[in-house]
Amino acid sequence: MPSTDTTAHSGTASTTGPGLYRPTEIRPTERRLTAGLLPLLAEADLLDSPAGWDTAATPAGGFRLEPVRPDRDLELLAGWMNDPEVAAYWELGGPAAVTAAHLRAQLEADGGSIPCLGLLDGTPMSYWEIYRADLDPLSRHYRARPHDTGIHLLIGDRAHRGRGLGATLLRAVAGLVFDHRPRCTRVIAEPDIRNTPSVSAFLTAGFRYSAEIQLSEKRAALMIRERSLRNLL
Repeated sequence: MPSTDTTAHSGTASTTGPGLYRPTEIRPTERRLTAGLLPLLAEADLLDSPAGWDTAATPAGGFRLEPVRPDRDLELLAGWMNDPEVAAYWELGGPAAVTAAHLRAQLEADGGSIPCLGLLDGTPMSYWEIYRADLDPLSRHYRARPHDTGIHLLIGDRAHRGRGLGATLLRAVAGLVFDHRPRCTRVIAEPDIRNTPSVSAFLTAGFRYSAEIQLSEKRAALMIRERSLRNLL
């Protein structure tokens, strides 16, 4: 599992000029759903459909998550992964095929992890992974609760780094999780313990440091944001 670091649809989408990003128009399905299928679909959707989550108003602008489409987004993401500041923690530098394989492992799995672009005022500027921490190997390293939701983050655009924006977006995304995942009581993260700016951003965003844990690929800071403290921290 890559580190949580702040160095950070269907059809077609188009870019209509610098900084403008237009997602695909989602067409209604032609298949009919029956009442009996709805509970099964709700359970199968492990993350409550981030594609449909709202735009969050932040001091930096409107922010939303857009699920990754490799045919559209791979070149952009591979470029970010080859930035030295990002590669030091994500370890996905090299040819685009490396990033493609990382995305494919999530997109072809059970839906327990969803890779997303983060769009600020319509411009892709960050990469996120929203995942079920309670169903992830991470759960072996802490006392997981049902529906714990994990996040990984990198800020791809260098112009947005070092300005406190990571903390702003972390707070916004934790809020989106709580708004759209009513069964989730905690948002979990595990940034590399060496990445002091990342750990600091989580603390500023209202996460608390819970423990230092040894994962297979890194020594990590276990960070937790509680729904019950959402309006206090």
